[in-house]
Amino acid sequence: MQAVIISIGDELLGGVSVDTNSAYLSRRLAERGIVTVRHETVGDDAGRIAVAIARAADEAEVVVVTGGLGPTPDDLTRKALAAAMGVELVEDARSTERISAYFERIGRQMKPSNLNQAMIPAGAEAIDNDFGTAPGIAAHLGGARVFVLPGPPNEMTGMFERKVTGRLPSAGVIVRKNLHAFGTGESDIGERIADLMARDANPKALPAGRQVGTTAKGGIISIRIAASGAAVGEADALAEKTADEVRRRLGEIIFGQDDQTLPSVVASALKAAGLTLAVAESCTGGMIARMITDTPGASEYFLGGVVSYANSAKVAMLGVRADLLEAHGAVSEQVAAAMAEGARENFGSDFGLSVTGIAGPTGGSADKPVGLVYIALTGPGGSTVHRHIFSGARNIIRRRAALTALNHLRLALRSL
Repeated sequence: MQAVIISIGDELLGGVSVDTNSAYLSRRLAERGIVTVRHETVGDDAGRIAVAIARAADEAEVVVVTGGLGPTPDDLTRKALAAAMGVELVEDARSTERISAYFERIGRQMKPSNLNQAMIPAGAEAIDNDFGTAPGIAAHLGGARVFVLPGPPNEMTGMFERKVTGRLPSAGVIVRKNLHAFGTGESDIGERIADLMARDANPKALPAGRQVGTTAKGGIISIRIAASGAAVGEADALAEKTADEVRRRLGEIIFGQDDQTLPSVVASALKAAGLTLAVAESCTGGMIARMITDTPGASEYFLGGVVSYANSAKVAMLGVRADLLEAHGAVSEQVAAAMAEGARENFGSDFGLSVTGIAGPTGGSADKPVGLVYIALTGPGGSTVHRHIFSGARNIIRRRAALTALNHLRLALRSL
């Protein structure tokens, strides 16, 4: 079973407000096995809203519309729904009573325009709003069930939970899992799981009971798995079977699942192994330390860090030899290694992790371009230095360097 979600409002199209309703509704519909095939945003134009509703009703069995139910002239959704249904707006007496009672209860004088909210398409049903004045609307259009809800998220979510979920058809359940990978590109991952991502069997449903897709954000590649079944256990088993196959193919580049982040996975691994970390950062400016300490309880495994931006700080605080800096420069394999050793020795930690590089936009050269970063790690398994060249703006280079450093530590912990 399929659904289309339509969000109404010029403020959404203009970027003044962000549509969070559609994401919430997609998740809740999926729990009943209803696949959302499309999100659509329409401005405050009755004709366009009517066309969008009619098109959605032709496309899906469930249509959920949010927004445009207020009392002002730009709230046009009820009028548009009536046009799509080919009927007139009529007053719903119960809604009139509830709206009048609401204003009496809060001690405010009701404006005549508020009673516009009691108008619904003939043949439709008003949905009581216990969180505001605008009632929702339930209607049938062709073979689709149409639900219209207010736009404010606190009203919309409350009404959906209390008044709509019980009216929805049940088509089983959809379970979603997200695996997270780091260390290669989205295209490489796509090639390795291409057959699992094939959708030509039925692009509007879950092929063979499941769908697989990828999303890239900030260097993290997430592999999205959705599986359908008659019950949670059946869907979860299929999703987990698919997840296991993705893990088998991608191996150690998979670092976590669902709400896990790369820093939190590294933190958990340090804690589980009973090992400690100290960091020495130059171009990342403390970003690694911040990522690690974002996880509560970091004092169990994170001893501290040094932001040694200037060469003098590298010498004074980390014991980097001046002749190394003179011979090789601050952005070099030799200095990165000395920084990691200095952090480990000064804090008495099991691991020392360092980063030094050129984040730009200036400071690069032919030999050492912007984006060049050296990452050094020293610990129980020995010492390594990795050379990377990252692309993008300064903030992207710095974040990617910090995540890559943590990933090197994660892989080292796996090998112990």
